[in-house]
Amino acid sequence: MIFGIGTDIVETRRFKKWIENPSILNRFFASEEQFASKTVESRHENALCQHYAVRFAAKEAFSKALGTGIWGFDLKDVFVTKNSEGKPSIELRNGALELFQKRCGEANIFVSLSHEKEYATAFVLIEKL
Repeated sequence: MIFGIGTDIVETRRFKKWIENPSILNRFFASEEQFASKTVESRHENALCQHYAVRFAAKEAFSKALGTGIWGFDLKDVFVTKNSEGKPSIELRNGALELFQKRCGEANIFVSLSHEKEYATAFVLIEKL
């Protein structure tokens, strides 16, 4: 049974200021989502903006699917990982995990991510078992 769905779209250039300020990245992104500083210097700025934008969209989409909005948990406790084939998934910890378990019980989270030069979007579906 579908518990909830959520979608979000963000403008990628908004994240230019974020990639220049590690304190902002630390506030919103788990360490698993961040690049080491030496890696950041070697990557194209637009690619970094897309990386963070699509992950931020996933956090927002998750909060909408959960039905709470961004309330009751820190955004960095919701993070995107990828398996060996590149398939993204949402991982939860701390307050986000507790709230998810309280509201959904046993459930699966599905996520789809996409980005283009100027925009990034994410779609999240929560399936209650």
